[in-house]
Amino acid sequence: MVPYPSRLSIGRFYDNGLGIEAIGSYNRYKVGKLVDGEINDGLREYFAFDGKVSYDLNKVVGETAWFDPYIHAGGGYSSIGGLGRTTFNTGFGFNTWFSDKWGLNLNTMGKWGIKEGATKQLQHSAAVVYRFGVEKGLTKKGAAKLALIQGMEKELQRVADSIQLAQDLEKEKLAIEEALRQKEADRLAADEKARLEAEKNRVRALENAIEDMGKVYFALNSSYLSRDSKTVLDKMVLFLNTNPSVHIEIGSHTDSRGTDEYNKWLSGRRAARTTEYLVASGIAAERLTEQGQGEEHLTNHCVDGVRCTESEHRANRRSEFSLVKY
Repeated sequence: MVPYPSRLSIGRFYDNGLGIEAIGSYNRYKVGKLVDGEINDGLREYFAFDGKVSYDLNKVVGETAWFDPYIHAGGGYSSIGGLGRTTFNTGFGFNTWFSDKWGLNLNTMGKWGIKEGATKQLQHSAAVVYRFGVEKGLTKKGAAKLALIQGMEKELQRVADSIQLAQDLEKEKLAIEEALRQKEADRLAADEKARLEAEKNRVRALENAIEDMGKVYFALNSSYLSRDSKTVLDKMVLFLNTNPSVHIEIGSHTDSRGTDEYNKWLSGRRAARTTEYLVASGIAAERLTEQGQGEEHLTNHCVDGVRCTESEHRANRRSEFSLVKY
C-alpha cells in the first residue's frame, strides 16, 4: 500500500459486455515479506504494466445502471526491485456509478509469475473512475432513429467532400434520370390513354349491339310477349351468353293512356315478364335489373290530351335495355 495514487488505467468497453484495459501501477514491498523465496530486508519498489480483457456480468444477471460487476484475465510485466518477470493475471471487481460519468472502482487481481519460483501476488485497488464518450441507453426505436441520423450525416459529408469535383457529372446524371422519368411517364400516360380508349370502344360496341337488337313492344293494356318480342329477347339471350360479364337493366314503359298508377303497375308487369323470359332462357337473375317507369319517358309527343295514331302510341309501349355493368 502507498499513501498516494499509484495505479492508472484506461480502457474501452463495448455493448456486448467485453472490455480491454491497459494498466500501469506502482507498489512497494514491506520489509519482512517473502519475495521469490527470500525474506525482503529493505523497501523494494514494484512497477507493473498489465493488460486485461474483462466481461461485464450485467450481461448475465441483467442491467442495473448503477452497479457493474465484472471478471477479467490477461497478462503483464512486473519489475520488483529491478528484477523483471512476466505474469498471467486474473481477477474480479465492480464499478458503482454516482452519475453518468463518475463512479468508484474496487478491483482484485491475482498475478502468477510464469517463471518457476516467482512470488504469487494479490493486488487490491480502490479508484475513482471517469468514463467519457458515454451514450445513454436508447430504445429500439431511438437506436434505429440514431442509426438513420448517423447514416444521413455520413452520406451528407461524403456528398459535401465530392460535390465540387462531381458537379458536372451529377447535373448530367440528373438530366438523364429526368429524361428517363419523363419517358416512362409518357409511356404510362400513352398506355393509360390507349386502355381508356379501348375500354370506351368496347362499351360503345356493347351499347351499339344492344341498341341494334331493338326493343320489345307490347299490345295495349297487355304485358304478354308477342312472337316478335321473343325474337328480340332470343337475340338478347345470345348476346348475354357471348358476353358473360355484361349486366343489363330492363326499363319498361307504357303509352300515356290510362292513369299514372295503372301505367306504373302495367310497366312493372312488362319488366317482370321480360326478365322472366330471359331467366327461363338460362340467364342468371343477378345479371338483370328491372324498372317499371310507367308513362314517364315517352319517345314522342303523345302525352295526355294529344290525339295520336295507334302506331305512335305503340312506340311508347316497350321494354328497352341499357348496359349497367361490363
